[in-house]
Amino acid sequence: MRTLTSSKLLTHMLLLIFSAIMFYPVLWWIGASFKTNTELSSPRIFPGTFQWSNFSDGWVALPKYTFTYFYINSIQLTLSTTILTVISSSLVAFGFGRLNFPLKKMWFSLLLLTIMLPSQVTLIPQYAMFHKFNWINTYLPFIVPSAMGGAFFIFLLIQFIRGIPSELDESAKIDGCTWFGIYWRIVMPLMKPALITVMIFSFLWHWEDYFGPLIYLNSVDKFTVPLALRMFIDTQSAVSWGQVLAMSLLSIIPQILLFFAAQRYFVDGIATSGLKG
Repeated sequence: MRTLTSSKLLTHMLLLIFSAIMFYPVLWWIGASFKTNTELSSPRIFPGTFQWSNFSDGWVALPKYTFTYFYINSIQLTLSTTILTVISSSLVAFGFGRLNFPLKKMWFSLLLLTIMLPSQVTLIPQYAMFHKFNWINTYLPFIVPSAMGGAFFIFLLIQFIRGIPSELDESAKIDGCTWFGIYWRIVMPLMKPALITVMIFSFLWHWEDYFGPLIYLNSVDKFTVPLALRMFIDTQSAVSWGQVLAMSLLSIIPQILLFFAAQRYFVDGIATSGLKG
């Protein structure tokens, strides 16, 4: 018993050490957001005097626009794409998981192939297509593809749907329920953990997306938070890195709040989707 206790103690100590090593950059980031440029070279994590003005001054540091404007842009874009992704992915996943249609296995194989396809391969064709549609410098290149579902999310939801007993469908059919009624009234409520998992992933990916807005958006009034952080550096002759770090710290607050608010459903969704099917 003493050996077992010592082994557990050693394991926990190693975990704490590795956790501290992994968390150190984040801790330095938090401390640096309160520093001046001259203090950034200091080996201390936290400054002697906290510069709370980094947050207030950084919020209004960009010419003509405050970070409130970019936050609103990011929220509007992220919420619209996330909602469309959840609805469209669940609908397609229901079709693959419950319906029988011609060439189903072929279409499912093509779906899996798109997961393995790097996004850089389709970047130029997509840009040419969106340019022809006059969608450049709008949010349509993000919103319209979200309405078509995401391959990874569809696959995730299919695994979850396959774990739902098909007898529920038969009972609903006897009561006169249509396939859409089965999807909306039976399958969707049971998919709540998986849908929240899709929502979290989609929100995180769209919120922190820098490359997509960089390619498709040209006007500052349409910029999202990641582009605003980059513009923060480009528009200042003497960059106040404390303000930049302060704004980047504030930029992750929605992600942190969403994750901790839905953490229980997120774990349930990942676990059940991975074990059933």
